[in-house]
Amino acid sequence: MVEVRDTELDLYRLRLRLAVAMALVIVCFGLLIGRFVYLQVYRYADFHAQAEDNRIALVPAPPARGLIFDRNGVLLAENVSAYTLELSPRRAAGLDDTIAALSGIVEITPRDRQRFRRLLEDSRSADSVPLKVRLTDEEVARLAANRFRFPGVEISARLFRNYPLGETAAHVVGYIGRISPDDKRRLDEQELLSNYAGSTHIGKVGVEASYESALHGHVGFDEVEVSAGGRIVRRLSRKPPVPGSNLVLSIDIRLQRLAEQLYGERRGALVAIEPKTGDVLAFVSRPSFDPNLFVDGIDTQTWQALNEDPDTPLLNRPLRGTYPPGSTYKPFMALAALMSGARTPQDTISDPGYFQLGNHRFRDSKPSGHGTVDLRKSIVVSSDTYYYKVAYDMGVDRIHDFMKPWGFGQLTGIDLEHENAGVLPSSQWKLKRFRQKWFPGETPSIGIGQGYNSFTILQLAHATATLANDGIVMRPHLVQAIEDPVTHEKRRTVPSESYRIDLRRDYLDLVKSALVDVNRFGTGRVAFANTGYVAAGKTGTAQVIGIKQGERYDARRIAERHRDHSLFMAFAPVENPKIAVAIIVENGGFGAQAAAPIARKLFDFHLLGKLPSDVPEELLPRPIDEAELRDVPESVEPEQIAEPEPKQ
Repeated sequence: MVEVRDTELDLYRLRLRLAVAMALVIVCFGLLIGRFVYLQVYRYADFHAQAEDNRIALVPAPPARGLIFDRNGVLLAENVSAYTLELSPRRAAGLDDTIAALSGIVEITPRDRQRFRRLLEDSRSADSVPLKVRLTDEEVARLAANRFRFPGVEISARLFRNYPLGETAAHVVGYIGRISPDDKRRLDEQELLSNYAGSTHIGKVGVEASYESALHGHVGFDEVEVSAGGRIVRRLSRKPPVPGSNLVLSIDIRLQRLAEQLYGERRGALVAIEPKTGDVLAFVSRPSFDPNLFVDGIDTQTWQALNEDPDTPLLNRPLRGTYPPGSTYKPFMALAALMSGARTPQDTISDPGYFQLGNHRFRDSKPSGHGTVDLRKSIVVSSDTYYYKVAYDMGVDRIHDFMKPWGFGQLTGIDLEHENAGVLPSSQWKLKRFRQKWFPGETPSIGIGQGYNSFTILQLAHATATLANDGIVMRPHLVQAIEDPVTHEKRRTVPSESYRIDLRRDYLDLVKSALVDVNRFGTGRVAFANTGYVAAGKTGTAQVIGIKQGERYDARRIAERHRDHSLFMAFAPVENPKIAVAIIVENGGFGAQAAAPIARKLFDFHLLGKLPSDVPEELLPRPIDEAELRDVPESVEPEQIAEPEPKQ
């Protein structure tokens, strides 16, 4: 039987299906066209901005740090360009595996690994962390040829801080180190964090820290085109960074180096000041350290060795170390006695070699005494007995009130952070500190610079400079001028006088002439024999441990670190002082034995240009040549090795 098909019905159904399909296609195309119009017309601006953001990135361009020079142009802190191998924790395919593979291309030491782990822990949000710094040209070439194997690995050109004189003046210049979380919090609180975009280091101590805002400069930005993988393709525009200002220190680095050489292996501190200006000419802390150790991150073993060294090389002795001033305090006590009316120049005492107070006998350094002593002689022969009695007659509070304007026990205001104020005792101080009243038997020792007296060598040098400057107080400072790195214009930081101490001219002249006689006929006569200038000075010896009453001090029977400190204060030439110094040689014995000869050699060099025979000229630094300055880089281009310009 043959089935008859309804052709018309089949044709109708086909046409219906085609119409539905066509309508569906038209609707779909309409939706696509509508979406296209919506995205390309109505949302064009938004998506164009997002596309540009994906293609273009702003890369911070950190500024070159300012240079540091001494007063004569000797370079103390410079910037050197070098390449560093860096890893991005977010993009590297397994840090341990990546480091292991990289170690087959360049040597990665255990110290490099330890520093990387520490920096990784301290900088969790960092885009990249240095693994190996200061790469050689050969290492750069090998890494560049193999970098395609290591996602998240970059070779970056950076400026590194370098201290060409090493340990010399390290406590003055200081050093920079990696920006820590605490540094970031502090910068954020000061609203300065944005200016440190791209920067990895900040000043930690010394003028590197106290003048951080001047040295750092202002960050710039590079607008760069990046690939889909986040790599830089080319630079589109640039807002250049503004380099930091240069610092011109008041330090004479040749005088500084000479003083450090004269200390040898001994411990101590020395500060030399120009009295009329407050310029610090030398600021010595011995022993010292190499600040270059801290720039790239100091290793654990070296850090531990520096911290556990019994000689404490990291201690800034002139700024933070405090000592009893010993007999160097006596010239100021003499002025205190004269100005308070406790003594006149003609008053005399009989010095039997001790001062008796009740049942206690305060001994003189000369057991047989000095006979009849007036004020001039008390300074020249350094009579302890005279000043025991002066101090007892004046009382601790009158002494305190006279000494305070001289800067004893006060912050000098020098341009370094963390200065120690020391202790200038008074009855109120003791009540606050120990909750005890002041006893009269505690006063005599104050008069010879012992007892509770505890001052920094900076304070003693500041007071000596004020005495040389006739009571005109100049704030001591280490930075003489701030120099614009572009125009080279210098802005002086030398302050005007702070204030004046009211002193009678005849009393001042009397004390000064007595200090001259110390170096002519007294305890400083050997060190200052046959000078070509007139110098005033005073030796001092400060006890480290007490000696029982009735016993005699014998250095040979005492451990070296328990022996007396050797001190000396001086200025010259007396008629027009150019330099004032305060010196301590820890455990060096009598002041005339260790400290005074150092002062003599420094004065000879500063005033006469004479070098000691045992210090060769080549050990003293020379000023930098202008041609050398041209080679000092101001900045480095970002990603010079990581992303070369594409060939056209």
